[in-house]
Amino acid sequence: MLSRRSLLKALFSAAAIPLAAGLSSEAEAQYYGPRGAPPPPRREPRPPARRGYTWVPGHWNWRRGPGWVWQSGHWEENRRGFVYAGPRWVLRRGQWVYEPGRWVRQR
Repeated sequence: MLSRRSLLKALFSAAAIPLAAGLSSEAEAQYYGPRGAPPPPRREPRPPARRGYTWVPGHWNWRRGPGWVWQSGHWEENRRGFVYAGPRWVLRRGQWVYEPGRWVRQR
């Protein structure tokens, strides 16, 4: 014989399954990232070297309204014991993902 508690548990768990399925499809539908690869990089004049700094070339950023927007290059102050790995776009699971530039420890 089923108790009232086990009957309620069964009803709530059965109702939660379609609700959870609806949430995952709704989250997938809200992806606002780029649908295609970024445009080729623009040619930028590289400024003369600056002691104690690393030049980071420009790259494309994705903005929800206008789409691809060019971000000009800039100087980053060097960090002792680190090298700079520039920003890049990577294709993961069929979606373009932005990896920002970062300082990586030298070996």
